[in-house]
Amino acid sequence: MHTSRRDFLARSALAGAGMMILPTGTLFGQNRPSNRLNVALIGAYGRGEAHYKTLHDENVVALCEVNDLNLPFAVKEFPKAKVYKDWRKCLDHPGLDAVVCCTPDHHHAFIANWALLRDLHVYMEKPLAITVAEARIVRETYSKKQDKLATQVGMQRHAYPNFNRLREMIHGGAIGALRDVAVWGNRQIPRPGYLPDVGGAPATLDWDLWLGPSPFHPFNPDYVSGGVGMNCLQWNMYWDWGVGQIGDMGSHTMDIVWNVIDAELPTKITATSPETYNPEVTPVNATASYQFAANGWRDAIRVTWYQGGAMPGSPLPWVDLNKIGHGAWFKGEHGFIIADFNNRLLFPYGPKADLSYYAPPKPDEVLPDLGHFQKQWTEACKNGRPKETACNFKYSADMIETMCLGLVAFRAGAPLDYDGARGVVTNNSAANEFLTKPYREGWTMVG
Repeated sequence: MHTSRRDFLARSALAGAGMMILPTGTLFGQNRPSNRLNVALIGAYGRGEAHYKTLHDENVVALCEVNDLNLPFAVKEFPKAKVYKDWRKCLDHPGLDAVVCCTPDHHHAFIANWALLRDLHVYMEKPLAITVAEARIVRETYSKKQDKLATQVGMQRHAYPNFNRLREMIHGGAIGALRDVAVWGNRQIPRPGYLPDVGGAPATLDWDLWLGPSPFHPFNPDYVSGGVGMNCLQWNMYWDWGVGQIGDMGSHTMDIVWNVIDAELPTKITATSPETYNPEVTPVNATASYQFAANGWRDAIRVTWYQGGAMPGSPLPWVDLNKIGHGAWFKGEHGFIIADFNNRLLFPYGPKADLSYYAPPKPDEVLPDLGHFQKQWTEACKNGRPKETACNFKYSADMIETMCLGLVAFRAGAPLDYDGARGVVTNNSAANEFLTKPYREGWTMVG
């Protein structure tokens, strides 16, 4: 049984007396371990509201928000915080230790990388990046800082106990050797293209800063008309601002699989869709298949992502996968496991599927619950074990780079061979242009 991630989770569950190392490297004085973190909340309402309770246990010293109508909610919670509109200025707030980012997706990799370069701990809402190049830049910066900076990407469903149970069952051999994986999400948000200009943004919204590194598009109120915490559904289907369902619910649902398979980057990618490529919006209905190399506990496997109506075949005719809005199945030599975020079903299958090969973990071997997802990060900022967050920037960058490669294959219209070490498509040089995207002049990932 593979145990490296099990050991990692067990260690991370032990809130201990480990020595804290803050970004400054100091252990005593004003940054001694008993003190709270000095935090900047970037994106003060919407998804940011979900962090208020956790952040009350820290010092929120800075708020950053481009929409004046959103500020009163955060200012009421954190009245002593200094208010900024431009996150580039906010990140240089004196005495800052950590950043929680809840901005639109096209800012995520930029803020993550800038914060790491300033030796700040980072909690980044998903997705970590919206291009392959962005994911690689953030991962590279993090690799140099991982021993002192705690990072977490907001895939908070990862804390559900079912994630650990799936890992235990598959690594323990409940379905025998793992052969194939399918994962899907049924959300469908069609968009014909960017919305028409309505004559400029209201005075309460700094549209230029909302756009940030994105190429310019005129304001339309429908881009910011979503409900609290759900406004992402108004804009994340557009290529310049997101990667559609691959980055949205795909970040959560692929995490069910990613937590199990111990993959890094795929070697081959194919993608299909009944939709033709639209340079303004990402596809609704699409399938992306990834080949991963063998590792220490499993053979090479295929993982296929289905979205927006595309679905895998059911392993058994009397199991209706369409009843599971976001889920995954794992195929092994002796059967299947079908799962969603909270549940799992084991189907032994075949003449040798007698479960004699499977020994469930003993009570003292059961993976401990992760606990509070946001607090796992704040504790990691303080306890001297910054790498031991469940969805750190290595784990999450590998996953979102993989997902984005599915869209690269869709845009290229052909199967891809990928060299993950170099970040290069090796069989289709033209496809490499889709690994990144254009940015507005003056905006840079390294700042």
